[in-house]
Amino acid sequence: MSPSVVAAVRPQPPGGERARRRLALVGGSLGNLVEWYDWFVYASFAVYFADDFFPGSDSTAKLMNTAGIFAVGFLMRPVGGWLLGRAADRRGRKSALTLTVTMMSAAAVLIAVAPTYARAGYLGAGVLLLARLLQGMSIGGEYAASATYLTEASAPNRRGLGSSFQYVSMTCGQLLGLGILIVMQHTLSSAQLHSWGWRVPFLLGAALAGVVLWLRRRLPETEAFTADAFTADAFTADARTADARTADARTAEAGGREQDGGRGTLRSLWEHRRQALLVMALTLGGTVAYYTYTTYLTKYLIGSAGLAKNTATLVSFTALAVFAAIQPLAGLLSDRIGRRPLLITFALGCTVGTYPLMTALGSASGYWSALGLSLVALVIVTGYTSINAAVKAELFPTRIRALGVALPYALANALFGGTAEYIALWFKNSGHESGFFWYVSGCALVSLVVYVLMPDTRNAVLSPEEARTEAPTGAAAAGAVR
Repeated sequence: MSPSVVAAVRPQPPGGERARRRLALVGGSLGNLVEWYDWFVYASFAVYFADDFFPGSDSTAKLMNTAGIFAVGFLMRPVGGWLLGRAADRRGRKSALTLTVTMMSAAAVLIAVAPTYARAGYLGAGVLLLARLLQGMSIGGEYAASATYLTEASAPNRRGLGSSFQYVSMTCGQLLGLGILIVMQHTLSSAQLHSWGWRVPFLLGAALAGVVLWLRRRLPETEAFTADAFTADAFTADARTADARTADARTAEAGGREQDGGRGTLRSLWEHRRQALLVMALTLGGTVAYYTYTTYLTKYLIGSAGLAKNTATLVSFTALAVFAAIQPLAGLLSDRIGRRPLLITFALGCTVGTYPLMTALGSASGYWSALGLSLVALVIVTGYTSINAAVKAELFPTRIRALGVALPYALANALFGGTAEYIALWFKNSGHESGFFWYVSGCALVSLVVYVLMPDTRNAVLSPEEARTEAPTGAAAAGAVR
C-alpha cells in the first residue's frame, strides 16, 4: 500500500476526527441551505411575480404557467445529476459541491434581473426558463453530492443523524425564503411586492452563495472517497447478506478496475441498475408528498381554504420550523432501529392519510387549525425525509455512489416531484381537486410496497476504515477491503 493510501486511511485522533466531522456537517449543510433557498424562493414568491411575466386575467392560469416553469427546472435535474454526479465520483465530493453553488448563484442573478412582460414581452419568461434550467442542473448535482458527502463524513453509527441534516438545511433554506417573505409582507405594500420587492430575495440568494462558495472550498474531502481514489477498492455498500456483498464486490471488480475509467460512469451505474431502480421507486412517494406539503401547501391554503396570504405563509413557516427540528430526532432513531421502520411508517401514513388531511386542510378556517393539520402531515413525511439520503448512499459502492444517488433520484423527481404542484393545480382548474389527493396516496402506496420488500441499509460499510472498525469476516471482509 502506497504512503498516500496509508495517510488517507490512517485513523485520526478522536478530537481531530470530531472537529473534521463538525466542519463537514456545517459546510455541507450551509451550502445545501443556500442551494435550496434559491430553489424554493421561486415557488414562495410566485404569487407576486406571476403577473409580471404572463398576460391575462386568470390568476390560476398564471400560477400554472409559473408552476410549469418550476416543473421544467426538474427536467434538467437528471442532466445535472449525471454530469455533477460523475464529477463527484471522479474528482471528489468537495469539487462537485463547489460547482453546484456557483451555478445556483448565477441562476439567482438571472431571475433577479429578468425583464417583465410589459417591458420585453415573453423575453422575461424566457429568462426565467433559462434560470430554472440552470438551477435544475445545479440541484440535480447538489442533492447527490450533499447526500453522499454528509453520509460519508458521518460516523458509521450516526449516518442517519448526519444525513438528516440534508433536509434540515433544505427546510431551513425554505424557511429563510418564507421568513424574508413574511418580513416583506409586513414592511412593503402589496403593490411594492408585485412591482419590485420579489426581486430582493434572489439578489440576497446570489450574495449568500458567494459566502458559501468560500466556505466549501475549505471543506475536507471524505475518507471514503480519498481512500477509494488511490485504490481499486471494490467493496460494496449493500449490507443485505455476506453473499450479496461478495457478488456486488465481484461485479464492481469486473467493471471498475480501471480507476477513473470505471468511476462515475453510466456503464458502472448499469452494473448497479437494481439499486438505481430501487432509488427511483423509494423516491416516488416521498418526493410527491414532500412537495405537496411544502411548496404547494401555501398556495393550497390560499386558493382552496381561502386563508389570507399572510396567514397561509405564517402557517407554512411555523410548520416547516417544527419539521426541520424533528429531522435529526428521526435520523437518530433510524440509527437505533433501522431505516425500514421509518420508511414504512411514512408510506403507510401517507397512503391512508392524504385524502382526509388534504380535505380537512381545504376547510381550515384559521391559523391554528391549518397549522395543526400541516404538522400532522409533515410528521408523517419525516419518516422519509430524515433518512432517504443515507438509504440511497448506502446502496452503492464508493466509485459510483454520487452518480448512483444523483441520476435515478433526479429522474424520479423530474417525473413526479417537479410535476406535483402542476398536477395539483390542473386538478383544481378542472374542478376535480380531490383527484390530486388520490394521486398522492397512490404514489405513496407504490413506495410502501418497495419499503416492505427492500433490505435495511443501516449496517452498510462505506469505507475501508469502517470495514476495519466493524471487522467483517470471511468472504465479506475480502470483498470489503483489499
